Amino acid sequence: MSREFLNNLFYIDTLSQIMMGLVGFVVFVVAVFASRYLKGDSQFKQFYQVLACLTLAVFIMVSANNIILFLASWVSSNALLVRLMIYKSNWQAARQSGILAAKTFGLGFISLSLALGLVGLSSGHLTLQEIIHSHHEPLVLNLALVFITLAAMSQSAIWPFHKWLLSSLNSPTPVSAIMHAGLVNGGGFLLVKFSPMYFSSPGILTLIFIIGIITAFLGTLWKLMQSDIKRMLACSTLGQMGFMIAQCGMGLFPAAVAHLCWHGLFKAYLFLASGSAAQEKRLDLDYPPQPKQLSLALLCGIIASYSFMLVSDKSLFAGDTTLILIIVACIAGTQFALPFLKQITVKKLPILCVASGITGSIYGLSVHSIEALLIPLNIMRPQPLNMIHIIGIGILTASWLSIVLARNIQLMQEMPSWFLKLYVQMFNASQPHPKTITTHKSQYHT
Repeated sequence: MSREFLNNLFYIDTLSQIMMGLVGFVVFVVAVFASRYLKGDSQFKQFYQVLACLTLAVFIMVSANNIILFLASWVSSNALLVRLMIYKSNWQAARQSGILAAKTFGLGFISLSLALGLVGLSSGHLTLQEIIHSHHEPLVLNLALVFITLAAMSQSAIWPFHKWLLSSLNSPTPVSAIMHAGLVNGGGFLLVKFSPMYFSSPGILTLIFIIGIITAFLGTLWKLMQSDIKRMLACSTLGQMGFMIAQCGMGLFPAAVAHLCWHGLFKAYLFLASGSAAQEKRLDLDYPPQPKQLSLALLCGIIASYSFMLVSDKSLFAGDTTLILIIVACIAGTQFALPFLKQITVKKLPILCVASGITGSIYGLSVHSIEALLIPLNIMRPQPLNMIHIIGIGILTASWLSIVLARNIQLMQEMPSWFLKLYVQMFNASQPHPKTITTHKSQYHT
């Protein structure tokens, strides 16, 4: 095959290399884990066969340049993920969860196909790079971007397309790790892939930010309501995907890639370690904290955010959406310090301050490194701060403070009736589809 023909089929840039590195590493770790976890299972060989095909499909998808090849690898990777979800086809709940995911992925595939069809016809090209950097009529461009956004939302389980992820908990732990650390990040990759087109439509970026903030808020709130460890992790993924999408809406696409990588690695670890969660020693946070404890934690948060700014070369007075990243770094640093301040002494406080600074620096270094790697793509374009951005970060900050400062009420009757009704409604919204729940062990068939 000629070099020109290969270039029309594949385009391997830094973004593709980052994604292949992340997916390859996670798949390797999961494969090693599954060699023990699934040992003796009747589907052992089939698992590795499907996993290998899935990895190949994802590698082709992130490096594809041809529209047809991109769509074929996209739908193939989702179909193989559904096959892994329906690990035991004679389990009714697993089969129903796979069907629900397939319907959601199908909607995303149709949206993505319509989007690429529109911009392909508009530009007269079949290669993604030419399409992305071509001029399109505003109506065609905006319509295509809406379809791409819908495809990204369905892939990353963004509200209101979140039900498939909450209903996927029948999958074996290695499958959950692949799903939450790999394929669910596909929505973020899709937005970053087509980010040059989004810069022409700041209104759609703002809409993406709103949807991301709503999902981040709901995912975090729902996580606090769960008693099952895998449901907690699933809701956590929703919250993290929401913030990743919100970063895309802020024009901070390299930061979204850094978030994608950190979340993928950490969530894979959490799922693979979920079996031992019941034996872990937990820190009693004893909320609400004392004013002195909260003040010292806030000091650590400020240190973390300042370290983040120094390392990532961000400014507090830039007047753009990078301010939101700085605020999030401060919240994360404060939350990091709170559990340790319960028993910390004056002598150990400087150690905690240094640890907070190091934590902020690591986050800043990861964002700065990804930004440096993706400089050739020119996709780091912070958006001017507007009232929607301020309201969004205000809602997240207020929600975090309400959780930290809320008293631990033991008796449910002390709560007002409207709060109990709202709580029940929110809890019900966070539950899997009824058909995907196994209610009795007799419903399992080997």
